[in-house]
Amino acid sequence: MAGSSWIRYFGWAWAAGLLMLLATFWIAATEDLPIRDPDAFIPGYLRMPLIVLAAILTDIVPRALHRAGYRLKDVPATWREVTAERWPRSHWVFALSGMAAWYLTYATFRNIKSFVPFVNGNNYDAELNSIDKAIFFGREPGDLLHDVLGTDVTAQLMSAVYLVWIFLVPVSIAVALVWTRHNRAGSWYVTAVAFDWMLGALIYLLVPTVGPVYSDPAEFSDLPRTYATWLAEKLLDDRVAVLADPWASGTLQTIAAFASLHCGIMMTICLVAHFVGLPRWLRIAAWAFLVATCFSTVYLGWHFFVDVVGGLALGTLGAWMGAMATGNHVGLRPRLKIEEGEPELAASGARL
Repeated sequence: MAGSSWIRYFGWAWAAGLLMLLATFWIAATEDLPIRDPDAFIPGYLRMPLIVLAAILTDIVPRALHRAGYRLKDVPATWREVTAERWPRSHWVFALSGMAAWYLTYATFRNIKSFVPFVNGNNYDAELNSIDKAIFFGREPGDLLHDVLGTDVTAQLMSAVYLVWIFLVPVSIAVALVWTRHNRAGSWYVTAVAFDWMLGALIYLLVPTVGPVYSDPAEFSDLPRTYATWLAEKLLDDRVAVLADPWASGTLQTIAAFASLHCGIMMTICLVAHFVGLPRWLRIAAWAFLVATCFSTVYLGWHFFVDVVGGLALGTLGAWMGAMATGNHVGLRPRLKIEEGEPELAASGARL
């Protein structure tokens, strides 16, 4: 059973990743573009295993120490006991195959996103800006938020929200693969995020945009310098370098606004947390952070308001597709399926 569990739990995530890999190779060959590791500072193929290893140690070490009564001489024996209980071969296969499938979709997503300006030279920022203004009676939603919320402390808080999101996704993947013993729930979440990457890459190719902070930078000139300011400048430098010479740039360009994957993946997190029945405080925290993420992306100029709406729709579709792909459904309704031997907590999973 362990040998085939990677297909059982992550077959569709692998299918999405392989489809994206084929698209990556095809576009790279057609447009004469390089394929790169998406994380230059700490390569993703090292960073994600390190995150998972840290999660595994966090899963084992406290239990081994507690069982040993915090007597160091007894830790080796309790370590072996805890490892045997918590990490049978089947769970190693589950965690490692899920991590690999997720990383494949992530790495190919980042490369396809970088290819967008070479594949589709159109730009739809003006059209999305017009829709935003129609919704907000002629006002720019970012400028409106600056007036209502201010531009001092709020800018720092919004930047912090954006920074937290960057770490939240890989950590949440590690939690779903390592700490949970609800394999159906973990596979649902990882597969749903894989679908989010796939859908996001497709939409970026079809509707290229750069976002308000690049299409209308003057609108955000009243904001103080924050981490988001530095990041926006760096991403623009990368884009200019890649467009000038993709082979010599040594990096990827990562500017694409519609739809917002920040909002989309947070929507997926919230929906999966709801359906699998996570503790109420966690679900409330997830929804609150989703709201903060939606506000921050518009406030900082990363996205138009319609990008947020598109992201929420994408995340909802990704969560639903993940449910269908992993068997967590009754008919077309998402519903967590409980497997024999899983803790009873999973039985409290919410239903639509």
